[in-house]
Amino acid sequence: MKLPTPEEMALLERAAEEHGVTVAALMERAGACTAHVARRLLEGRGGRRVMVLAGKGNNGGDGLVAARDLVGDARVTVILAGPAADLGGGPAAHLAAVRERHIPVLDAAGLPPADLDAALRDCDLIVDALFGTGFRGPARGVPAALIEAANRSGMPILAVDVPSGADAATGRADPPVIQATATVTMGLPKLGLVQYPAAACAGRLFVADIGVPPAVVAAAPIRAEFIDAAWVNRTFPRRHPDSHKGTHGHVFIVAGARGFTGAAVLAARGAIRGGAGLVTVAMPQSLVTVPTTSLPEAMTLPLPETDAGTLAAAAEGVIREAVAAAGDGRHPAVVAMGPGLTTHPDVVKAVRRLLASLSGPIVADADALNALASDPAPLRDAPGPVVITPHPGELARLTGSSIADIQRDRVAAARSAAASLRAVTVLKGARTVVAAPDGRTGIVPNGNGAMATGGTGDVLTGVVAACLGQRLPAWEAAVCAAYLHGLAGDLAAPGELGLLAHEVADAVPQALARVRAGSVDDGITHVA
Repeated sequence: MKLPTPEEMALLERAAEEHGVTVAALMERAGACTAHVARRLLEGRGGRRVMVLAGKGNNGGDGLVAARDLVGDARVTVILAGPAADLGGGPAAHLAAVRERHIPVLDAAGLPPADLDAALRDCDLIVDALFGTGFRGPARGVPAALIEAANRSGMPILAVDVPSGADAATGRADPPVIQATATVTMGLPKLGLVQYPAAACAGRLFVADIGVPPAVVAAAPIRAEFIDAAWVNRTFPRRHPDSHKGTHGHVFIVAGARGFTGAAVLAARGAIRGGAGLVTVAMPQSLVTVPTTSLPEAMTLPLPETDAGTLAAAAEGVIREAVAAAGDGRHPAVVAMGPGLTTHPDVVKAVRRLLASLSGPIVADADALNALASDPAPLRDAPGPVVITPHPGELARLTGSSIADIQRDRVAAARSAAASLRAVTVLKGARTVVAAPDGRTGIVPNGNGAMATGGTGDVLTGVVAACLGQRLPAWEAAVCAAYLHGLAGDLAAPGELGLLAHEVADAVPQALARVRAGSVDDGITHVA
């Protein structure tokens, strides 16, 4: 499902007008869908009292249409965030229609705070139609007071298009921001709505069909997508009964150092559970007994090492020759490198040389990225496809940015890195972002806080490599891997803590089975 920015959504609506769908018709449909979701929420709660908080723009107009449509099913009151005279066009006409139906309309500026609090507590549902997708925060004045009072009330809140106070372009949510029980978003979810921190304010997402013709949506050059189970099911290759281990790729895990052998084992486990036909762990020769003991399914490649127990620079040649021998000509082996390597000077040399000498797919994570922080040119110059899987700190070091800047707009940061580094960029974190150099971007909706523990990133590195080994293109491989990894974390988590990284790896096959069975809830409900 496409994820437009507010500007891209405005272009869609203008294109819909050219197909005979007027702005008035879009607003009518948006309000009707809002009323439909409001009824569903009221049924679950068992009440009939609705308070609509309406701003002066089109978002307020949607809320006023909903108020009108709810008459007969609910007892509705409207609170305006500003003087009625400030409303124009469609919102003004819908306010007049609301008054014709004898719906009480209050001016928030004339309500003492205690009376406002009492009014909001004395209802069964609040409809938030204060700010729409054009809002750039933070909220101030009367609208801010309404947001704070709504949140204080403890009542369920249905946000219209986007929770008021949240930025629909970037996902920023400078307080005050509506803490919605559900959000009914119009046409398509907005790009910022599915990113944190705004995503935490949205509650359950309902996507309303407001009448934009499907052909208009299909033709729109929107480069961001919400990745759901259906997308992964279509994209991830199915296994044929007559396939064999050579069909599904050979993955080399270049990882580990003295004291960091677990990272190599976890990455290899991720690759095996992710479907790689063959997995070889390439690590310092004194350590190769570790994966042999704990992961007998993996082969090992002992490498020259330094006195510190890390890869020696000469390891690059050994790896290059082994990888060349493992490929079948048309389908070269995949190399995943970085977990637990350290940034020993010899490791840095080996990583940089490997990027220059390997023509097959490469996954670079952790210390492989740290080895490139001073000069990421080898990423740009790599002869084969490269996927990098940084957390915000690693991306900050690679790009010379700050963690705060990256987290302020994760999509922009991932896209910029992918374009400048010429590598598919998997920006890990809540709502992982996967960006391609050409601008294609996937937002992965799953995963949880229990996955914030050592080793889960190493598992992801292995799963990405496995997807590449199964001959998916780099962006598609990274997106499928990130989705399956997040879903595996959801399936394996015993609660909000205590999840072990190897449990995530072991749940990847179950995650794919759920995808194939169509039994995954990605948190979005469509409203026709």
